[in-house]
Amino acid sequence: MKKHITFFLLLGLLVCFGASAQSRVKVACVGNSITEGAGLQKTYPMVLQELLGEAYEVRNFGVSGRTLLKKGNLPYWNESKYQDALNWNPDIVIIKLGTNDSKPQNWVYKEEFKPDYQAFVRSFQKLASKPKVFLCTPVPVFAEKFSIQQQVVNTEVMPAVKKIARKTKAKTIDLYSAFLGKPDLTYDGIHPNEAGAALLANEVYQQLSKNHQKK
Repeated sequence: MKKHITFFLLLGLLVCFGASAQSRVKVACVGNSITEGAGLQKTYPMVLQELLGEAYEVRNFGVSGRTLLKKGNLPYWNESKYQDALNWNPDIVIIKLGTNDSKPQNWVYKEEFKPDYQAFVRSFQKLASKPKVFLCTPVPVFAEKFSIQQQVVNTEVMPAVKKIARKTKAKTIDLYSAFLGKPDLTYDGIHPNEAGAALLANEVYQQLSKNHQKK
């Protein structure tokens, strides 16, 4: 009799645990090296997980060097992590792409940036999970390295991201203003260091707190 009671108690716990795991809000962080956070002990998605707590599950789908442009030198579209993010059916999607698109070999296709970005956002919005999508503006370029062009990021990529957000009814997360005048939050003038990753995560967290509540 005791064995039967123990069995049903364990079964109940497993069912409850499974239901709890399934009810967690799924947050997909999509992006380039700034999202991937290569070389950091704590990436921004890791910090975001801590801020959001156990009711949320944050996954990092960042891939270094990738572009939003389909004709870019390393399109995110071609990555398995893009398909993984779609297949996961997230509830929230944070997109941080565009910096690598500013490189001369990529920005020659600038006329395709907006339609490509719009199609990218729609690819998530049409999922069965109907996720809320957030578009991050680029972090300021404090040093022109890796062929990334500061002026292109500031005057072309950033306004385009904001227009796409309005067009697709996605929310915007203004990382540019958060990092402006703070080159010490990067380790090379491009990539946030751990303090920068913490700031980035906090900016994302603040926007999620304003625009999303767990049901």
